[in-house]
Amino acid sequence: METTAHRVIRMLKKRGVLAQDAYDDFAQEQPLLAGMTSASIIGLVSIGERAGQRVRRILQDPAEGVKTGHLCFASRGFSLHAARQIAAGNKHGLENLCNYVARPPLAAGSLQRISDEKYSFKLKTLWSDGTTHLILSPDELIEKLAALVPPPRQNLLRYHGVLAPHSKMRLAVVPKKPDTKELEKTRGKSKNRLLWAALLARTFNLQVEVCSCGGKMRMVAAITDGISIKKYLDEVGLPSEPPVPEPARPPPQEEFDYYFEGA
Repeated sequence: METTAHRVIRMLKKRGVLAQDAYDDFAQEQPLLAGMTSASIIGLVSIGERAGQRVRRILQDPAEGVKTGHLCFASRGFSLHAARQIAAGNKHGLENLCNYVARPPLAAGSLQRISDEKYSFKLKTLWSDGTTHLILSPDELIEKLAALVPPPRQNLLRYHGVLAPHSKMRLAVVPKKPDTKELEKTRGKSKNRLLWAALLARTFNLQVEVCSCGGKMRMVAAITDGISIKKYLDEVGLPSEPPVPEPARPPPQEEFDYYFEGA
């Protein structure tokens, strides 16, 4: 990680990306959001009475080294997590990984209200300098959350390895484009959209148009009338009433309720 961080920073400086006079489209178009993002990365506050100051922290004894877990390392702002392994064809494991990547920015129970002007955010893991909690004001908390919002119309996903655009092995793992004639059969109303049956077959290998007897199924009718749908489901032995929704879960902590007074 130290080698990677050193080489990446050196390459960015060589290409002028980190130069002080480099033009930044995002900073010019969205100066407030860009300032929040920049301050959040370096641990500063960009708005309010404490603008330009470091985020208040609760520290323990500094931890030695940069190892954050099993096969997990961090260096100069770069982190590597190599402990997660998913076997080929393990869709359940892949789903769990996607749920982890798409997790919300704040975990339940991590944020505690100290007073009207202070909130304590507990870190999941101890930082290398011993930081365990961050002390934020309400404005600082909203600022840090706003910095997590991706800028509009910008692709934040980058591929590497076999999925990289110029990888020699990309064709071996990326599905090939179907033939033009076959593609015309699977298109929906738009030429850029595929039918659900084609998407299910391509993604999950579910042939919804193939009958259990081996023949090909076709659509006979699309029933949209509520009475007809209920009559059909009752005759074939399927539930015709929608499931009863579970009651809304109360917030885990009542102190998360915000009250605003005045205009």
